[in-house]
Amino acid sequence: MRVGMSDRSPRTAVIIGASSGIGEALARDLSRSGWRLALLARRLDRLEALRTTLAPETIVRGFDVTQDDAAETLERLLDELGGVELVIISAGTGHNGALQWALDVETVSVNVLGFMAMAQAAMRRFMKQGRGHLVGISSIAALRGNPAAAYAASKAFQSVYLDGLREIARGSGHPIAVTEVQPGGVETAMLQPDRPLPPVIRKLFVASPAKAARQIVRAIEQRKKHAYITKRYALVGFVLKMLPRPG
Repeated sequence: MRVGMSDRSPRTAVIIGASSGIGEALARDLSRSGWRLALLARRLDRLEALRTTLAPETIVRGFDVTQDDAAETLERLLDELGGVELVIISAGTGHNGALQWALDVETVSVNVLGFMAMAQAAMRRFMKQGRGHLVGISSIAALRGNPAAAYAASKAFQSVYLDGLREIARGSGHPIAVTEVQPGGVETAMLQPDRPLPPVIRKLFVASPAKAARQIVRAIEQRKKHAYITKRYALVGFVLKMLPRPG
């Protein structure tokens, strides 16, 4: 059964970080499935352009997860929307350099502090209404350190934090699902290797945002705890976990 319309009215989803990449693709997929959407991102102009291609009731708001009042702003929106079944945190940033303080601070501000603020606001809403589904878009980079140290560490934080929220949800007794999505290579602005990838590697391990979104929606439908995107990254994840740490 595909995610979409309920018998009486469309279900409501909020996507944080919907102006490009996976977030934008998820907005398109969920809108086609009949969800009522509220889309948030810093680049309001891109959201406005996206809205013209979606259902007319789609709401868009300019929004920065690093602002001090970001959690309160999200909570006000959730109250305005009424019942909200799904919150997806797709906002994220990162860079390929190392030992660049300003860029690392930006990464931590968005991927750790901003992520935590959004996740807490969503979970408070779900606990209040007694149901809901939180989805966090993490990364395969969470499994192992790499030269993009702040990015990998921030994604590892997201993984562990989502595990903790899942335990809180379980202890509440409410039907609240928490799904961690760990994408590997997805054709987004963040996937900018120093050298072009060989065509065979790109074909095997780099997915379009649309393909990634389709697999994420299936994971949402099944209320999975965890999903590698694409599915073949399950093997990559296993290998990364098993490899010895460098000496």
